[in-house]
Amino acid sequence: MYWYKGKLIESQTLELDIHDPGLIFGATVFTTVRVYGSSLDSSLTNWVAHCDRLLFSLQSFGWREPNWHLVRQGAEILAGSFPVLRITLFADGREWITGRLLPPDLIAKQKHGITTTLALSNFYRSLPSHKTGNYLSAWLAKTHAQQLNSQEAILIDAAENWLETTTGNLWGWQNGSWWTPPLTEGILPGIVRSQLIKYLPTVHESPWNAELVRGFEAIAYTNSVVEIIPIHTVVQPTGSLQYNPYHPSFLQIRELF
Repeated sequence: MYWYKGKLIESQTLELDIHDPGLIFGATVFTTVRVYGSSLDSSLTNWVAHCDRLLFSLQSFGWREPNWHLVRQGAEILAGSFPVLRITLFADGREWITGRLLPPDLIAKQKHGITTTLALSNFYRSLPSHKTGNYLSAWLAKTHAQQLNSQEAILIDAAENWLETTTGNLWGWQNGSWWTPPLTEGILPGIVRSQLIKYLPTVHESPWNAELVRGFEAIAYTNSVVEIIPIHTVVQPTGSLQYNPYHPSFLQIRELF
């Protein structure tokens, strides 16, 4: 079931006009919310922050705002059945909300970490400050990584600086401090990223060049659904880099949740 234009619909299909810009161009914005305790008002759910990010994109693009009451109503109904909601808004103000379960292997990944692969530099997200429906590059990068037996891909820029994973923001631990790429590099301003910058005692926002990434003791990525997942291996053309997925520094981030 899903919520669309003020109605709960029991179906696995969504009917769209063949000329709909959301279908043809990916002209939508979305946010993915993890609902804690089945409550949109939980401080961990961060409902207001997710709505604010959607509103920022709508205002940036000059799109129509939705009926926020209907958005909230649909989210509350689906939150009774699903811990993860994807809220999609169309340019004309339509809302579309779907729900899903947490990944079945999430706990194992959080505990033991994953392998990632550096993506090709031509795989980059368009309009990186916004979560738009055009996620093709990130999807292609992750699909390619999975074909190489990695669980994620790290997007890079033309100078081969590491930017973010296909689904989250990067964090690294070095010399007693946390490091994360700056927004000026062209990355998504993640909800959890913003929280952690306020929460953690010391965060350095600096480009992740080859010298910096070699010096990290531990790295991970975060997003609103998975919280934090360590990365133990990064496969790159010049050889793999290894990191400690059990580093005690991760406790600082896990305490937030």
